[in-house]
Amino acid sequence: MSNDEVRELRGLLTGAEAAVRAVGARLAAQRPDRPCPASTLAEARARFAALDGPVAAELRDRLGALRPRAGRVEDEFDGTVPAEGEWWLCDATDGAVQFLLGLPQWAVTATLVRDGAAVLAVVHAPLLGPTYRAVRGGGAELDGRPITVVERELAATVAGTSQPPLVARDPVALRRAGTSLSAVAGAVLAVRNLGPTSLQVAQVGSGHLGLFWEFGPDAANLLPGALVAAEAGATVTDTAGAPWTPGSDGFLTAAPGLHARALPLLSSLD
Repeated sequence: MSNDEVRELRGLLTGAEAAVRAVGARLAAQRPDRPCPASTLAEARARFAALDGPVAAELRDRLGALRPRAGRVEDEFDGTVPAEGEWWLCDATDGAVQFLLGLPQWAVTATLVRDGAAVLAVVHAPLLGPTYRAVRGGGAELDGRPITVVERELAATVAGTSQPPLVARDPVALRRAGTSLSAVAGAVLAVRNLGPTSLQVAQVGSGHLGLFWEFGPDAANLLPGALVAAEAGATVTDTAGAPWTPGSDGFLTAAPGLHARALPLLSSLD
């Protein structure tokens, strides 16, 4: 990416962050102060749609006004990302389960995708505080400060993970998730699921987490954090060590040396 393109995207980044923060503030004001009383999955989905629908539309509109020539992915849960052209991909509530339960572990994300790859990303956690930003070729930041990954031994690493997303809740992904949990937990200091996938992946870039892995395609949640992590110096691959793409069925990111030590734990599962 040329220097001019990086400068253009960095200028766009300010507006994207403002849009994400505005929507995050609106959601924070609407956050339930007690757990959602829904007792069935259908009830929980209906409650989520009523809360998320209007703010998701607002976020898409705000981002669209910043970059009118870019398309807008209307349904981030579809799991697909256009392979050509520029598109805004956003998630007003990454961590919807926590949001509905009145917990603070959720985030708002915005990603500009060009020809199937993220070139700009913002990950903002309104109640937890941190805001991650990245531009391809322009580095990554946490709250305005440049960040870089931290190398650790596996035994001193706190690893993050998430269960396969609902759109990819197939038996193979579920089996791999369970098997990998045993494999990784036996080699690292601790394994945690800290809520929003996008935020956990970004936290690898700042060294707050040593590594993150997941099974199943989850482009909407992985793309923004993956750009942050990569721009901070992390290695980003699928669980077999091949370059990760939005269509990959597994994901692993860590500092380069740590990634090399963690990859055999996942690539040998089958």
